[in-house]
Amino acid sequence: MKNWKLIVCGLMTAAFVLPAAAQTTETKDSYKDKYERMVQKGGAAGLGIETLLNKWLADYPDDALLGKFLYYYAKSQSSQVVVKDRKKFLGQDPVLSLADSLGKVSNYFEELFYDDDTFGDAIKAADRMIRTYPDRIDLRFYKIAALTGYEKENPELAPAELRALIDYNAMQKPKWTHPEYEIGDDFFVAAIQEYCVTFFRYGTPASHEAFRTITQRMLDYYPDNIIFLNDMGSYYFAVRKDEKNALKYYNKVLKLKKDDNTAIRSCILMFRSSKNVKQEKKYLKKSTKQSLLQVNQFLHWLRKRKKQKMRKMKIEQITTSLLHKLRN
Repeated sequence: MKNWKLIVCGLMTAAFVLPAAAQTTETKDSYKDKYERMVQKGGAAGLGIETLLNKWLADYPDDALLGKFLYYYAKSQSSQVVVKDRKKFLGQDPVLSLADSLGKVSNYFEELFYDDDTFGDAIKAADRMIRTYPDRIDLRFYKIAALTGYEKENPELAPAELRALIDYNAMQKPKWTHPEYEIGDDFFVAAIQEYCVTFFRYGTPASHEAFRTITQRMLDYYPDNIIFLNDMGSYYFAVRKDEKNALKYYNKVLKLKKDDNTAIRSCILMFRSSKNVKQEKKYLKKSTKQSLLQVNQFLHWLRKRKKQKMRKMKIEQITTSLLHKLRN
């Protein structure tokens, strides 16, 4: 009798324990595999994604944060083809152009629209993943990319986030990480430059101001960075039509690197557009010298390569000759 009671108690205990054990059979990797298959099949906001992410986060609270952000971000978007009275929108060409009977051309662009509440959930998810993994550089740029898309031609939050990130990078000097590859010394500068290019390409007053403030913030910390000095010169040349300030930045570049092709060509174009023949000739001479230098460097490389090739051929001939003698 006593043994029978022990068996029943054991079975009852097992009845309570087994479901709990079953709940923990999912591993981080199995959740990840399921998530990737579902995204591949139906997209980041596809059927069943939210349910899976909620289960994943319940079991591993810090593991599915990026998926949650991507889910809300994708869910917040809707795409429409809209007609606009312009040749480009956000730096992109139209997907379709049609002319009416009078020859007037209408340009059609694909534009993304966002549900504000769902996009807000995406940003909350982004902030949570950044707090959890503060040195994951990809998570920072996910948020900034989302804000850039959301604000379109009137960027305000995205450039503010970028300037704050530049401050954080310069003052805290974090050891940035990325889940897929190692971060080199030039990665941060190159990534910021990409955003500058994007804002410049948008071509609106607000995006040009975003370009200027981000470029200036980079120069505050890296005053001799040739990329951003050239960028600032381009801003004053192309946007402000301020030849004096543009030349100031281009000349700074040429003091640091006298043969910088970007600065030389920009000066030629600038003085050509203002019909300043004297200054244009001055920088054309620099360009000619640079071209000749590049030609000479190429010829030197070619001669060196030829010598190496001839040396290799001579060694091969000697080796073949020795082998022939050994055989005979």
